[in-house]
Amino acid sequence: MSVAAFAALACPLCHLPLERAGGSWRCGSAHSFDCAREGHVHLLPVQHKRSRDPGDSKEMVAARRRFLAAGHYQPLAAAVCASLLQDAPQAADAPLRVLDAGCGEGFYLRALAAATTRPLALLGLDISKWAVLAAAKQQHEATWVVGSNANLPVQAGALDRVLCLFGFPVYPQFHRVLAPGGLLLQVDPGPGHLLQLREQIYPQLKPERDTPPALPEGFALLRETPVRFDLTLATPLEIADLLLMTPHLFRASAEGKARVAALQTLPLSVDVRLQTLQKIC
Repeated sequence: MSVAAFAALACPLCHLPLERAGGSWRCGSAHSFDCAREGHVHLLPVQHKRSRDPGDSKEMVAARRRFLAAGHYQPLAAAVCASLLQDAPQAADAPLRVLDAGCGEGFYLRALAAATTRPLALLGLDISKWAVLAAAKQQHEATWVVGSNANLPVQAGALDRVLCLFGFPVYPQFHRVLAPGGLLLQVDPGPGHLLQLREQIYPQLKPERDTPPALPEGFALLRETPVRFDLTLATPLEIADLLLMTPHLFRASAEGKARVAALQTLPLSVDVRLQTLQKIC
């Protein structure tokens, strides 16, 4: 494992390159962004926020960290890492530059670092300051940024891979920051994903979409891999943690949440679609 910081950041205000100077990042327009004690940097200007504390809360980040640390999504992490590394150049002299756009507490970038001996330059970005703080505490070598996919603070063409796992893709931004031929790896729920949890929450499940969404402009589909496996949550805390880390937390009624809270165990199906898209123009 050889992990380096990702240095090709851009100012979120004027888009000029940022340079590290001691404990801060500065651009040619004299904008300056201080690094936190844990090493991460806030590149989400106040005027770009939609709320005072956007993204996952401290409680939600803690739940996600416990759930992922228990190994429940390890098969998914292995599939993501294998797909990301599959098309990497054979010559490993230069580091593979990877962004996790919506990195949460950094689980997938840590899994990637553990899965290969080739050099990596890692950047994790999330709109939640609590998620980035948790990530920075666990992986010091990578670069961790509080920022938004809608305005990625990254220089154009500076990345070989972008990950967007259960996130909010902004394809024009992903296209801009990827180098020619770079890859976007996207994970989205399939029809059976967390079915047993959804059956507890909702009185009636919505029918699945018959046709897949159109490919984003500027990308070609390299491959699509279904990832399916089963697991069992064995305690009420694990079940509560899962609900806290999914969008169903905000969609569930009080009755649905009460049914989930009463469960002692929960068998689950994981069913996701892993797409690998290549920048073509």
